[in-house]
Amino acid sequence: MARERIREIVAGSVSQEHLEEKAGQGWRLVALEWERDGDIAVKPSTPVQGILRQVLPFGLRVSADCEHLEEDPVEKAAMELMLRLIVEDKSLSQVAKALNENNFSNRRGAAWTQTMVFNLLPRLIEVAPDIRMPEALTA
Repeated sequence: MARERIREIVAGSVSQEHLEEKAGQGWRLVALEWERDGDIAVKPSTPVQGILRQVLPFGLRVSADCEHLEEDPVEKAAMELMLRLIVEDKSLSQVAKALNENNFSNRRGAAWTQTMVFNLLPRLIEVAPDIRMPEALTA
């Protein structure tokens, strides 16, 4: 079944009557798009009820076509280094120090800390089977 979509440019507020009229014509509201001038100082908004916000797993990014996730090569390299150092029985503070010395920054652009590495351990456990370790470490 083909779907028909339209985009209406709204000059003011949308009235309840307009929404009911569209619904009566068989239309279903599927999205709202908001816009404001950039020079207006506004307090950060609280999360809107019903909007799903999800953090991307470390090591993945949204693909260029915005349809799926793909590996982030920089984050994958950081995870490979973390895993290698953990296998070598390095402390989490040593892992964080090595990440910083190798110019890996976290997603916010900050330096790594042992707490950040600790918080990433569940993700490392999840991806560890897919990370190929050098034979020297597996022997």
